[in-house]
Amino acid sequence: MTTIVWFHSDLRLADNPALNYAVESSDTVIPVFLWDVNAERDASQRDAVGAAHLVWLRHALPALSASLRNHGSHLILRRGDTLDQLNHLVEELGAESVVWNQRHTPSMAARDLDIAEALRGDGVQVSTFSGQLLHEPEAIQTGSGGPYRVYTPFWKKFSNQVHVGAPIDCPRMGPSKAPDTWPDSDDIADWSFDATAQDGVDWSKDIRGTWTPTEDAAHDLLDAFLETGATGYADDRNRPDMQGTSRLSPYLHFGHISPRQVWDRVESWVQNGVMRDGADVFLKEIAWREFSYHVLHHYPDTPIEPLKEKYAPFPWVDNESGLRRWQRGLTGYPIVDAGMRQLRATGWMHNRVRMIVASFLTKDLLISWQEGAAWFWEHLVDADLANNTMGWQWAAGCGADAQPFFRIFNPVSQGTRYDPDGHYVKRWVPELADVPTKHVHAPWDAPASVLRTANVQLGADYPRPMVDHKAARQRALEALDTIK
Repeated sequence: MTTIVWFHSDLRLADNPALNYAVESSDTVIPVFLWDVNAERDASQRDAVGAAHLVWLRHALPALSASLRNHGSHLILRRGDTLDQLNHLVEELGAESVVWNQRHTPSMAARDLDIAEALRGDGVQVSTFSGQLLHEPEAIQTGSGGPYRVYTPFWKKFSNQVHVGAPIDCPRMGPSKAPDTWPDSDDIADWSFDATAQDGVDWSKDIRGTWTPTEDAAHDLLDAFLETGATGYADDRNRPDMQGTSRLSPYLHFGHISPRQVWDRVESWVQNGVMRDGADVFLKEIAWREFSYHVLHHYPDTPIEPLKEKYAPFPWVDNESGLRRWQRGLTGYPIVDAGMRQLRATGWMHNRVRMIVASFLTKDLLISWQEGAAWFWEHLVDADLANNTMGWQWAAGCGADAQPFFRIFNPVSQGTRYDPDGHYVKRWVPELADVPTKHVHAPWDAPASVLRTANVQLGADYPRPMVDHKAARQRALEALDTIK
């Protein structure tokens, strides 16, 4: 039997259930990656991929192809309507079976179901597998049979109900699973994946210099984190000036590593007595990702609508110039600007800073969380619809287990607390590199002589604060009162 393995968000060989099934059950295995530009870049779809996503794929797909070649196989690239391309390949290869791992975002899941139904209608065997999550989103229910909207009880049920099994080893493919003649494949260089972002800035070079989008790199990163950063994770994960997080989010998003592999590796370190402090906190973050998909599955409109309906009429402000200043890291609040510049340069932002910049946009500027989510979606290499939606609704107080809207981050005190020596700010806002630590998070309070010595002229070298935080906080609370 000849089986086509359709890769999409599972760019790995190990712990890949679809690939493993194909190798074990088939005489010939054909790995393919299909690029349906009309679906993947359809702006009307909530999970149409952003520019940073394209930059990552541009380098991840050749790496996956090289890994397959090392195992005696090959990756076939085809561009066009997904169902049409699968039908062409089935006819061209005489394939009897098509397999893939399930996706869980609303439009992609629905599209995959339609494709499976159409293929089966033509007599093709279709098998799908779970490889993106540790549990199926509908599998965990409250005592009354509904979905969870608060994380802690979800975590308790998840801990008791979900058994995380051992990962699957890389299957043995070899030349024996290859066809006599490989079908034609597109050249990825022709796919125009080195795209620019919405603002016209081509930051793909910096992204390439920051990340290595491969399966091996994902495991190296996890090992490095466990060896050096995991022990202090509970505290250090909030420090953007430190390597206190795993930075695995884009690798999980693209499936270079599976959540099961991460979970298994952490538990093995705990059982061997190597890792204790921080393990539970880290695993809860993996489970938070599961919770995000649980919520998205049950509330598929949350990418554009607040989960808490009372926030639907919230009086957001239409402030295009303010939005642009936030996007470019020119708000005059150093910790906010550092985060936004890190995002533009690397396609990633530290999670604590994501919360700070989201609070500033939604509460200091009263610009809607949907605007922030759209900007993150375009610029994040880990632009995961479930996590992105959950994060922004959390910050805006309108989502599952959200921070109350009236809790408004002070960007100065957040910077002072989590970047106490100013290293993070000085890296990403080099205009302030010579400002003393005492004043780096609020340079407008520094004496004129200090700013002269640091070669900083506010309003010229670095902007003055675009809003007064105290006044902005009061305005946000008054806006909240209008929907109570």
